[in-house]
Amino acid sequence: MGRSMTLGMQLLLLQVAIVLTTVVGTGVTAMLLQEHQLREAYQDRMIAVAQSVAGLPAITDAFDDPDPAATIQPVAEVIRRASDVTYVVVANEEGIRYSHPNPDRIGEKVSTDPAIPLSGEIYVGTQTGTLGESWRVKVPIFDDDGNVMGQVSVGILESELRADFLGGLSGLLVALVVAAVIGVLGSAWIGRLIRRRIYGLEPDEIRAMLETREAMLHGIREGLVAVDDNGRIVLMNDAAARLLDVPDPAAVLGARVEDVLDRELARFIASGEDRETPVLSGERVLLVHGDRVRVDGREVGSIAILRDRTELETMLRELEGAQGLAEGLRAQSHEFSNKLHVVSGLLELGHVDAAIAFIERVGSGGALSPLDEHDGIADVETAALVLAKRSRAQELGIALELDPASHLDAAAGDAPRTDLLTVVGNLLDNAIEACVLGGRIALSLRDDLEPGVVLVRVDDDGPGVPAAQRQAIFEPDVTGKAATPGKARRGIGLTIVQRVAARLGGSVSVGESPAGGARFTVRLPWAADAPTSTAARASRAAYSAGTASTPGAVTTQVPR
Repeated sequence: MGRSMTLGMQLLLLQVAIVLTTVVGTGVTAMLLQEHQLREAYQDRMIAVAQSVAGLPAITDAFDDPDPAATIQPVAEVIRRASDVTYVVVANEEGIRYSHPNPDRIGEKVSTDPAIPLSGEIYVGTQTGTLGESWRVKVPIFDDDGNVMGQVSVGILESELRADFLGGLSGLLVALVVAAVIGVLGSAWIGRLIRRRIYGLEPDEIRAMLETREAMLHGIREGLVAVDDNGRIVLMNDAAARLLDVPDPAAVLGARVEDVLDRELARFIASGEDRETPVLSGERVLLVHGDRVRVDGREVGSIAILRDRTELETMLRELEGAQGLAEGLRAQSHEFSNKLHVVSGLLELGHVDAAIAFIERVGSGGALSPLDEHDGIADVETAALVLAKRSRAQELGIALELDPASHLDAAAGDAPRTDLLTVVGNLLDNAIEACVLGGRIALSLRDDLEPGVVLVRVDDDGPGVPAAQRQAIFEPDVTGKAATPGKARRGIGLTIVQRVAARLGGSVSVGESPAGGARFTVRLPWAADAPTSTAARASRAAYSAGTASTPGAVTTQVPR
């Protein structure tokens, strides 16, 4: 099967057709206008000549002479030659000629109807007379009383009009030919330019490339966002739309990047920095690789490849906790070995009562001591999280106290529990990092103060948050801790807490804690299985004011 006409040839033929059609149309229009203007010019001249002849006293007075032609013929011929017309014919009211370019025609009756000029009107038109077809004007001659006494006919042959028209047409034809040649050459140049701009590709090749590109962009798991030099989005695939919570990627094309994406991510993409960095977008931690896009040595925009690092960040934090717990278990194993040696020695010495008293005194404390049934947290996953964080704090020499008034029923669904775990985990991590050896953290979880709402409050005795930074503390990368290589990114935990609360319609605030550090209070929607007790509802005011009592809180101390 033969190959179809190339794109370059199609463009050339189409443009040549357009150029020739335009040139021919323009030429025909110009010719018609020129012919019309030529006729109007001759018409104006003939009317002026005819009216001047009809108004000459020598002409009107000669009508009463015995031989009017003897006077009128010489005058008419002089005017004819001077005005460059074909003829000037003067006739009386009966149509008898008194002048004519051919003297033999003088005295004969005119060959065309003189009714219009003899009625006092001016006639303009084309008629065929003794000299041939001519463009003529006829005007009446009036006597002193205003009566029509004859007519003057002035005309020019149509052949002479055509000759004048064609004589002035040569310049126009040359201009049209030059315009056509320039148009064809320009069309060929434009065709070559377009071919270079599309890299010499044919329509079928372009279509195949676009189909392949769309399939590839929307099939890869990594998000892809491209912006032009003006900071406007020109590309966003499905994976990027999912990671950035954009419902319709096509709807944001052409929008400014800062109007669509989070400020930190928008700033990084627009900068075109050639590096890889974690960026917080919404509640996701994305690993973003940015680079500038260059075509033929020109920078035309920036591109960013997005990977979801949320799970990796979570695993890093869990790994940090697991490492701390492992260190604590090794320390506890050593401590337990010492306790066994003490018990063994007392028994060998026969001090059974002393051994029993020692066992009762040291109890069963340790890094993995569980929450008991009186702690008020019925949600298993939340209780497990608090237990893990308390164990982590203990191994760092920090006491984590759980408010004995805490009350948390099991969540009715996965969504509220997952969000609560995110909030509690990040707040406790933040408090643990803020405290030093010997510090104290107080945690309170209450779902019995407001129907459908869980209140989370975390107090610590760390350095606190200065009043001037209490708004900025929820911005990404705002932290008092230095980054540690290989560890999870710092400065995003509180940002995630704030964004989770905002998404759910809750709130988060920070203030000064009675313990001397910071107090974070989060209010989240909560769907629980059990109703709120009457006694618990009675304590709302005290809790909201931050004055609920905490004596008797479960506290796990680090063995010293």
